[in-house]
Amino acid sequence: MKNHVTIGRLAREAGLAAETLRYYERIGLIRPVQRTQSNYRLYDNEAEARLRFIRRAQNLGFSLAEVKELLDINSHPENDMAAVKQITQGKIADIEEKIADLERMRSALHEVSERCPGHGSVEACPILASLAGAERATDLPPAPAAQAR
Repeated sequence: MKNHVTIGRLAREAGLAAETLRYYERIGLIRPVQRTQSNYRLYDNEAEARLRFIRRAQNLGFSLAEVKELLDINSHPENDMAAVKQITQGKIADIEEKIADLERMRSALHEVSERCPGHGSVEACPILASLAGAERATDLPPAPAAQAR
């Protein structure tokens, strides 16, 4: 086991800002194993492992609240893995909902983009008309005049 490291060194090794680690400490994701006489935080290998866990979980879309819940479950080996699976299935459902939303957005943008010739006056732009909720581009309200400085 290597020696304890300061927050600065741990932050550098993890590729994070020290303030991020302080925030993680405030919300209970990591904790120093001790403080020096000068009140510097010292972290051990467990903190490094937790940071790797946090980063991997975030890369998979878990929020910090979900990461905290997963870490809490993981800290008790006697816990049943059903809770972990339930959290993961909830994340999958969230992702599937986001994908469906993105597909709807893409479809709507394709539709309005296909109606736009891509040249001519913006007064006849079907994209702008669609964004304004107007039937025709000429139904758009006029653009506000630029303010003098």
